[in-house]
Amino acid sequence: MLSVLSRIIDIGMAALGALLAAGLHAGGPVWLDDKESTLLAFNCVLMIMTFPSFGIYQSWRGKPVYDLLWRVTIAWLLVEGAGVLLTFSVHRADTLSRLWLGYWAVCTIGLLLITKTLIYSALKFLRREGFNHKAVAIVGAAPYGRFLIEQMRSRPEAGFRPVYVFDETGTATGDEAGASGDTLAGVPVMRDLGELTPLVRAREIRELWLALPISQERTIHRIVTQFRDDFVNIRFIPDVRSISFFNQAVVDLLGVPAINLAASPITDIKVLPKLVFDRVFAACVLLGTSPLLIVIAVLVKLSSPGPVFFKQKRKGIDGREFEIYKFRSMKVHAETPGRVTQARKGDKRVTRVGAFLRRTSLDELPQFINVLKGEMSVVGPRPHALEHDDIYKDLVKGYMYRYRIKPGITGWAQVNGYRGETDRIEKMMGRVKLDLYYMQHWTFGLDMKIVALTLWKGFAGANAY
Repeated sequence: MLSVLSRIIDIGMAALGALLAAGLHAGGPVWLDDKESTLLAFNCVLMIMTFPSFGIYQSWRGKPVYDLLWRVTIAWLLVEGAGVLLTFSVHRADTLSRLWLGYWAVCTIGLLLITKTLIYSALKFLRREGFNHKAVAIVGAAPYGRFLIEQMRSRPEAGFRPVYVFDETGTATGDEAGASGDTLAGVPVMRDLGELTPLVRAREIRELWLALPISQERTIHRIVTQFRDDFVNIRFIPDVRSISFFNQAVVDLLGVPAINLAASPITDIKVLPKLVFDRVFAACVLLGTSPLLIVIAVLVKLSSPGPVFFKQKRKGIDGREFEIYKFRSMKVHAETPGRVTQARKGDKRVTRVGAFLRRTSLDELPQFINVLKGEMSVVGPRPHALEHDDIYKDLVKGYMYRYRIKPGITGWAQVNGYRGETDRIEKMMGRVKLDLYYMQHWTFGLDMKIVALTLWKGFAGANAY
């Protein structure tokens, strides 16, 4: 029913968008002419055929809204593009206003995005208030069953409610699993899978989540076969947390489902706003601070003999090396091969100008050149010297996973106090932990929050010597 209503709303928005476009084109309220009405009718039919193939009318319960909005945008542009091609094929393209087509594309996309967002938000609100929930039974043992229960309860807007745990192994009870009696995290535990059948057929359970290891293939096959004629959603959710740093979803690889155990968690079209923001923001910073950059360059040159810029090899995304740019803050000196000595408090190698630049992070402004070149991002894990990578990759779990995305000028670790010298392994472990958190929970909104916090807290740091 909701799917049918969504189709009707989408067609209505396409028609309203066409009328608004005609009004904008004519400078006042007007009706569509015959050619525009014909194209509208064709596009509405094409919408009904095309939108489902983009997954727009599937259930978006528990899924991100931005993915839905991108799909709607691309699908409508494809529909309108097909409509324009139709007019070319019947030699009527010259009778349609290109300006009206442009207005129609913008108005319809805007209306579709607004309605999709409003409906998505309304459903989230209803689910958060306890309405429109789907009862879920988990087949599996603790602690993964407990983890899934906590996930459902932490996101009530997704609309899933745990009602039973079926565990034939007997590991979902007892103090070790964090449960009490015949419950796991407050959810009743049953031992006999035979009790599952009447509950499903009585429509008390709408979702069946198999939180089982892949080795239990026979059990999985038996359950799927048993309920092949029942209208219950059966989902296989294997526990890969112990072998994956990121909570990766199943992806399509050559038509085969795959789980990324070690791959970049920030991929596909979702990263497009980040790429655009990086280049625009870096260009604005470099242009806006150009007088300051010239002054700093002169002061660095006068502070001690040597080049204005300090360049050093760092690892970028997927371990690709690049040269990072900084204003030189130390006197030119020779390092022991294979060793990089971090600046410490009172370090005699640091010039007076350099000490100020390091305290205020002004020495890092040239890194926006790296951002413009696509080697770095504004927000991301800070890249370390190659020598430090060689040391910490064997000491800190997950250290090298930081390089699965572009390194950044600022990051979640930096705005949470992990900036400057890492003289103890505990500091590096804390930094890496926050970097991995950022990668696992990345959104463009989180990037904007980190940029805002960096500007709010300032660039100065107590640990920057």
